[in-house]
Amino acid sequence: MAYVWLLFPLLAGWVLDRFLGDPPRLPHPVVLFGRVIARCERVLNRGRGRKRKGAFMALGLVGTTYLLTWALLWSAGKYVSPWLEVFLQTILIFYCLAGTTLVREVRGVFCALDRSLEAGRKQVARIVGRDTRRLSAQEVRTAALETLAENLSDGVIAPLCWFLFLGVPGMMAYKMVNTLDSMVGYRNERYRRFGCWAARMDDVANYVPARLTALLMALASGRLSLLRFVFRYGNQHASPNSGYPESALAGILDCRFGGPHDYFGEEVWKPYIGSHDRLLNTDDMRVAVSVNRKVEVMMVALVSVLLVWL
Repeated sequence: MAYVWLLFPLLAGWVLDRFLGDPPRLPHPVVLFGRVIARCERVLNRGRGRKRKGAFMALGLVGTTYLLTWALLWSAGKYVSPWLEVFLQTILIFYCLAGTTLVREVRGVFCALDRSLEAGRKQVARIVGRDTRRLSAQEVRTAALETLAENLSDGVIAPLCWFLFLGVPGMMAYKMVNTLDSMVGYRNERYRRFGCWAARMDDVANYVPARLTALLMALASGRLSLLRFVFRYGNQHASPNSGYPESALAGILDCRFGGPHDYFGEEVWKPYIGSHDRLLNTDDMRVAVSVNRKVEVMMVALVSVLLVWL
């Protein structure tokens, strides 16, 4: 019962994310993480020993994030008030969850496509790392839904898993890992050596959450038989983790993900997930969003029960 006291900030933080998303006018820790990473990358990603420098940066930033978060919460509870500690935990949990913001962005992509292809390309560029300037309408919809599935794991399930394992400091450290991977974890000439530690750390941090996400998606859809589809296609993705939630959504929608993508001027082929290359539409987006919402509720309920039992 030692962890029951974490139940209130968990539920409060999730409710805030559910109804508010990321407020655009408030400072966000991930923005700060991005600025720190960009500054370190400019200084370190040059000359010899880039792999060693990248490892130093990744391990140092993740460890520092964990320790600073722990120190902040401990100091607030010990020297000010336990209620301040609870308040800070709630705010940090709120910032670490990205379910509502992602859903809004994906809905925005489909709405933008209803106006024009160019508007859809610009909107999807907000949530994907690939070059979107030459995407077709089908490719824009596919990119948005792939991202919705992948980031259900990265933006909701994985943070909650690390919250369960290591509390709010672990949750914040995970967000640093994820931000590092999104900024330097690419296999191109610039980042191949410098970002390899960041990419591998993200692979490890998401190994369990990605597979748990696929299982919860199958449960949310009421079709456990989808797990056969997930086992068939999940490990064919270029990423050791992204393929599992993406294959779960491809199975739910009976569609095909993957194919060629442009990253920083280089074409990257991702293995196809699924075989039914049909046109996607707004109804598919609504089904995907519904599954995401159900999975969020299931995961929060699961973590809450485990906090009570621990």
